[in-house]
Amino acid sequence: MKKEYAVIGLGRFGGSICRALSEEGMEVMAIDTDEDKVNEFANVASHAVVGDTTDETVLKSLGIRNFDHVIVAIGDNIQASILTTLMLKELGVKHITVKAQNDYHEKVLSKIGADRIVHPERDMGRRIAHNIISNNVLDYLELSDEHSIVEIVANERLNGNSIIDLDIRAQYGINIVAMKRDKDIIVSPQANEIIKKNDILIVIGADTDINRFEKRLLGD
Repeated sequence: MKKEYAVIGLGRFGGSICRALSEEGMEVMAIDTDEDKVNEFANVASHAVVGDTTDETVLKSLGIRNFDHVIVAIGDNIQASILTTLMLKELGVKHITVKAQNDYHEKVLSKIGADRIVHPERDMGRRIAHNIISNNVLDYLELSDEHSIVEIVANERLNGNSIIDLDIRAQYGINIVAMKRDKDIIVSPQANEIIKKNDILIVIGADTDINRFEKRLLGD
């Protein structure tokens, strides 16, 4: 089943995550206290609603506990961020990613149980959205608007296959530029290199081609 996401806070950071998740075809609810921002995302997200997420009644009315993943991207209001995160935990949300403003904010979020804490100045919204969607993606580096380098963990489906067996370049138009196996790094692996489960494949290519590769070979 398709996962459902909620993004709380539609500033620059939250907005970029909302757009990236929507572009990946995910079900996304966009939430903000600012009606203008909500209207801006009405045609981007699956649902866009005006709401104060520091109000438990509002969260319950949105059915927030039913979402697979909630991203708290509230702007400068650290208190609202902390209160929202606390209530999401109390309501039993499965997975919560929160934007931290500073190290102090991060410490508080960690203590109240945020599953993942990110700093926008270090992490791009698109990169984080990509990591949120795929359990197999460890890292994601945008080279341009359409091309990326991605670290993907090889799963059981890839185990025991050589690169030529999978015919990755011809099938998907992407290239494995290196492989990490334990502490070893294999740069420009040969076509007959056998992939083992838990190898980390460093893949370069167009975003659309990388996504096809993930969905066909690494899908749940």
